[in-house]
Amino acid sequence: MKEKKVLFVVAQTNFRDEEYFDPKNILEQAGILTTTASISKGEATSVFGKTIPVEISISDLNPDDYSAVIFVGGAGSKVYFENPTAHKIAQEMLNSGKIVAAICIAPTTIAKAGILKGKKATSFSSAKNDLIASGAIFTGKSVEKDGNIITADGPDSAKEFGKEILKALQGST
Repeated sequence: MKEKKVLFVVAQTNFRDEEYFDPKNILEQAGILTTTASISKGEATSVFGKTIPVEISISDLNPDDYSAVIFVGGAGSKVYFENPTAHKIAQEMLNSGKIVAAICIAPTTIAKAGILKGKKATSFSSAKNDLIASGAIFTGKSVEKDGNIITADGPDSAKEFGKEILKALQGST
């Protein structure tokens, strides 16, 4: 699994702790390398006040370098809903046969990127209408996988979300 690299996209402020730390720990324990990206390099601060290093800005990264991208939720993730760079990352990763994952309200970002049309997906209840408006088939499950797209409904599902991403990475080449 060491050849696998996963990109976490967090908001600079108010990303949800469990939705970042739980999947990150699950993937790293399996030997997967992770990189954290945001609007700019430096530091990001979680909902509960934890700071993490941001290694790369989303505008400077190359989607070809990663096996998967995970858009982390939390109130701050709204910054990516209309962000063309975030949309391009999601589109390029999916078009390259890579895994695109999003949790909580972050599925709105990938919905607005146009990649959920006709796909089963889930999200936090407040994002449900955004997904439906973008053509997604909203299931309301805690975690949903449709092809290479994995979505989850929020912090309570963060561990299950991380395990589903790991399973998908283990099954991909």
